[in-house]
Amino acid sequence: QVQLVESGGGLVQPGGSLRLSCAASGSDSGSVFAIYNMGWYRQAPGMQRDLVAIMSSASKTTYGDSVKGRFTISRDDVKNTANLKMNDLEPEDTAVYYCYAEGDYSGSGDNKVRYLEVWGQGTLVTVSS
Repeated sequence: QVQLVESGGGLVQPGGSLRLSCAASGSDSGSVFAIYNMGWYRQAPGMQRDLVAIMSSASKTTYGDSVKGRFTISRDDVKNTANLKMNDLEPEDTAVYYCYAEGDYSGSGDNKVRYLEVWGQGTLVTVSS
């Protein structure tokens, strides 16, 4: 019904920067996905999945403590996209980053509105010299 596609991951040196992008798209052109919260989580091997940054439809932002002051989330509600600008990257930032979105979905020709939570497949960010 809804797919989240991440891009922008890769290898970067400590102190460098990366920008991640996430785009939400419906399975048909007539579908509507009204996103309440959209953003990013990350998970390192053997570790729990932690919040990186989330932005609500009211533009309220929430950041994980470890990334405050270094990462910035932005969102385009018309395009249903979210970006994460990551500065001053550290080796501890190495993880798989997952886009996340929740909201109300309605398919083309469907009068039903359904709440969905959707995860992207993840993009790997490696911070190493």
